[in-house]
Amino acid sequence: MSPPVSAPRAAPWTVAQLCRAARQTVEGGLGALWVQGELSGLKVFRSGHWYFTLRDAEAQVRCVMWRSYAARLRTQPPDGTAVYAFGAPTVWEEKGEFRFTVYDLLPTDRLGVQQRELERTREALARDGLFDPGRKRPLPPLPSRIAVVTSPDGAAIRDIATVTRKRWPSVELVVLGARVQGADAEADLVRALELVTRLDGVDLCIVARGGGSREDLAVFNREAVCRALARVRVPTVSAVGHETDVSFTDLVADVRAATPSAAAALAVPDQSEYLHRVASLGHRLGHALRRVTRLAAERLDRSRDRLQGALERALVVPRQRLDRLGAELHALSPLRVLERGYSVARDPEGRVLRRVAQFHDGMPFTLRVSDGSVAARAGELP
Repeated sequence: MSPPVSAPRAAPWTVAQLCRAARQTVEGGLGALWVQGELSGLKVFRSGHWYFTLRDAEAQVRCVMWRSYAARLRTQPPDGTAVYAFGAPTVWEEKGEFRFTVYDLLPTDRLGVQQRELERTREALARDGLFDPGRKRPLPPLPSRIAVVTSPDGAAIRDIATVTRKRWPSVELVVLGARVQGADAEADLVRALELVTRLDGVDLCIVARGGGSREDLAVFNREAVCRALARVRVPTVSAVGHETDVSFTDLVADVRAATPSAAAALAVPDQSEYLHRVASLGHRLGHALRRVTRLAAERLDRSRDRLQGALERALVVPRQRLDRLGAELHALSPLRVLERGYSVARDPEGRVLRRVAQFHDGMPFTLRVSDGSVAARAGELP
C-alpha cells in the first residue's frame, strides 16, 4: 500500500493539534452508544473513579467511569462479567489514547467468552494435577546454567541479568527468545519451553515477563503454555507481571516469583552471604582449633604431672632399699675398719700381707690407712 500524498499546508501540526482534532472527530462522528463486552481489570481509585477494560475475542478498549456515574451502581461487577456499557468514545489528548467514557453499566448474569475460556482452562489444569503442591520441585542451591524464556527485547531479561550478575557472577544465562504478547506468543512460548528440555547442562528454567494489563498477560493463562511448562524436566520459576498479578503459569511452575528480579534472586545465591559464611566458619574453626589445642595442652600438663607423681612413687621403695643396702655395705667396708685405727699392708704386687712371716728385712710395702697410703720398709725392731 502506497503512502498517501501529503496535502500542502502552511505549517505542520503540533501533537496537541493532532490529538485535539482526533478527539473532535471521534466524539462528533460517533456520539453516545451502547457497547457489549467483557469487563476486565477493574480498578477503583481513592477518588471514586473506575478504570477498566472492555474486551471481546478480537479487540479491547480502555474505559473510565467517573465517580458521579460509578456511585449509581450498587456493586462492582467482577472481572470476566459480560456487560453492556453506555458511553461516549473520546481521545485522551494528554496520552493520545482512544478511550471510552462510560455513563452507565449493566452487568449480566453470565461470564464473558474470555472468562469462560479461562475457567475451562483452570478446571482442565486442576483436574490433571498441574496445580498440585505435591509435584513442586525444590530449586537447585547452586545452578551453573539457567534457561530464561522471555522476550529478548523486554526489561525482564535485563532485570534478571543485572541481579544474577550481582549475586552470583559465575552463572550462565541461556536466553530463549519468545514473544510474550500477541497472536504468535502462545506458539513461541511453547516452542521455547520444549527447547529447554533438549538443552544440555541446564539446571533451572525461568519464564518471565514484565508488567502489563490482564490482557497483556493473557498468554500465560493459555492451556498449551501451562502444559509445556509442566513438561520441562528441570525446576521452573514463573515471574509474570507485577507482584499482584497471578497467572496459571505461576500456579504450574515449581516456584512463583513476584517479579523477574525476584525470580533471579530466588534462582541464585548471594555471593556476599557465602563469603560471610566462609569468614564466619573460618573464625569458628580457628576458635575451635585454639580451644582444642588449649585443652590438649592442659591434658598433657595433667598427664605429665600424673606421670611424674607415679614415677616418684614407683621409685620411693627402690630408693629406700638402695639407701639401706648402701648403708649396710658402707658399714661392712674395710675403710670403716681403717677409720677405727687399723691399717692394711700390701706388697709391691698389691697382695695383702697378713702374717709376720710374709715380711723380710728391707722389704718395701705400702701401708693403707683411712685417708691414703704410706710407703714403708720392713726392718728389725730395735
